[in-house]
Amino acid sequence: MNKKEFSQDEWLYEIKPKTSDFSLNLKEVWRYRDLLLLFVKRDIVTVYKQTILGPLWYFIQPLFTAITFTIIFNNVAGIETGKIPPFLFNLAGVIVWNYFTSCLNETSDTFKKNANIFGKVYFPRVIMPMATVITNLVKLGIQLLIFIGFYVFYLLNGLENTLSLKVLLFPFLVVVMGLMGLGLGMIISSLVTKYRDLSFLVSFGVQLLMYISAVMYPMALIKEKLPKLGWIVEYNPLAYVVETSRYILLNEGTISLGGLVYTGIVTVLVFLVGLVIFNRTEKSFIDTV
Repeated sequence: MNKKEFSQDEWLYEIKPKTSDFSLNLKEVWRYRDLLLLFVKRDIVTVYKQTILGPLWYFIQPLFTAITFTIIFNNVAGIETGKIPPFLFNLAGVIVWNYFTSCLNETSDTFKKNANIFGKVYFPRVIMPMATVITNLVKLGIQLLIFIGFYVFYLLNGLENTLSLKVLLFPFLVVVMGLMGLGLGMIISSLVTKYRDLSFLVSFGVQLLMYISAVMYPMALIKEKLPKLGWIVEYNPLAYVVETSRYILLNEGTISLGGLVYTGIVTVLVFLVGLVIFNRTEKSFIDTV
């Protein structure tokens, strides 16, 4: 093939650097949608493939966590949950929190865990964290079925119905939690390419973050019992999401419009910062991983 013939060929695809660090390149992601779905299927099927209980772990983890919180914080520490049974109160918070932590933990290891794939074949790197968020939506759906089952059980045993049209706002909270976990995860995954020990601090940090995110207690309680430290919870955007989710599902707690606006702003900023850092890191991370 001579030079003239080569120049007249039409390429099907052209790989070139992103022109903007803020770009999600959704057009290209849509072109690779089959790969995205393949990664989602892989994550769902293989995570518990060689375990004895398999997918039952989706049910066991939130149940045992909610039971533990009920015993320690409600029975031993005496934290009251109003008219709502403590177990149901804790289960509502745990399910929402689990979605955030799953998105954060699994996204924060994107570059290191997939270095072999990234070094051999090209595809939009953002597909990996996106697949994680979608996979965890499936887990969230399964765990919501657990909540619905126990909610019906308590209804049959005298619990007053707490569901209303407010439940239509719940998907908004899921999106906020997903974007927050995705944004923080992309930031951490980019830093892990240079600072490996940061990955060991993530799980520990998430555990500490849970205690200041109102997962196992109402926000009003921390303001009442520890007024000097209540500001820590008030400035934590995740606390507003957990508190609002319980208010929507159980009509227990409070809803702060100002807090939700603050949470939305912080979420967008964290996601944009994470996107910029992720896009910059993917250009050269293979040399440092």
